[in-house]
Amino acid sequence: MIKHLYLMRHGETLFNVRRKIQGWCDSPLTPNGIEQAKKAKERIKEIQFDHYYCSTSERCSDTLEIVTDNKVDYVRLKQLKERNFGMFEGESEDLNPRKDGKFNYDDLFPHYGGELTCEVTDRMYETLKTIMEKEDHINVLAVSHAGACYCFLAKMMDPNIIRNNGGLPNCGILHFTFENNEFKFKEMIK
Repeated sequence: MIKHLYLMRHGETLFNVRRKIQGWCDSPLTPNGIEQAKKAKERIKEIQFDHYYCSTSERCSDTLEIVTDNKVDYVRLKQLKERNFGMFEGESEDLNPRKDGKFNYDDLFPHYGGELTCEVTDRMYETLKTIMEKEDHINVLAVSHAGACYCFLAKMMDPNIIRNNGGLPNCGILHFTFENNEFKFKEMIK
């Protein structure tokens, strides 16, 4: 049986607007972020989800509650959180290390209490695989974060394909199929 995972990024937050590094720290959705979640709800309203998950970050649970009109039960999981940026949480995005025009997080953040890319990738992949292996989980919506979503995507394909084509916007959704214990990227829903 082919199952479907819809992995959504949360709506725009105050820290997104203020260009602050936002991993395990949190900030509220902006009015624009609330509108993005309402538009996402319209884009996926025909999909019959049977289970819902999100990161423990308030920006993700708020997004999910807007998308579902706060009418469903859902599970919050720490394993779906964004990368931990250590001592750089809440600091300016201007501090993000770059090399050859790309972010090179592993060169800086793990030295100051943050996570390695492979740690984020492994926890996201193992968590989402465990979710999708459940027999009654056919169409699942999970709300997480851009960096964590890219780390998960990297297990299937080069995430730069998405980054270089406009990126994963707030409330953008990555649609994967899951069959024979294997994820395959199907599409991005903007």
